[in-house]
Amino acid sequence: MEELRSAAEAHMDQVADLVQKLSAELRTGLRPAFDNFIGFFHAIDWKEPWLMGLMAFHFVLLLVAISSRKNLNFQMYLFLLALAGVYFAENLNRVLGSNWKRFATQNYFDPHGIFLSALWSGPLLFIAIIILVNTLFSLCSLIVRWKKAELRHRARISRNKED
Repeated sequence: MEELRSAAEAHMDQVADLVQKLSAELRTGLRPAFDNFIGFFHAIDWKEPWLMGLMAFHFVLLLVAISSRKNLNFQMYLFLLALAGVYFAENLNRVLGSNWKRFATQNYFDPHGIFLSALWSGPLLFIAIIILVNTLFSLCSLIVRWKKAELRHRARISRNKED
């Protein structure tokens, strides 16, 4: 019994040590990511008209997605439109990167597409996820209504057989 207790204590010490190391790595690991995000945020001139237009576009698209939540066909159209925007983001980044002097004060469009991923694809994916969750809730509601109708129908048939 003593061997079992000492083995359990040794195991608990190892687990505690691993948790301590993991929490220390997480505390030091998130700081550089936060600093990079703040640097990215401050490097952007948010008063540029095209950026304000982009944010307004995403906001209006979000409002349309929320206000049309009862119309599933339109929601699917918006869903596909948002995913098509994400799909063509690489091509859009290339075109905008070669023509940035026409509409921006600095070149935001790096070859890896980090800026466009953050400010174009990110919000579109967020809106697509909202539409997807709404569709799943609607489908669950439809399944419940269908099952209730099926149970009422079975009850009606069994009542008619008894008569």
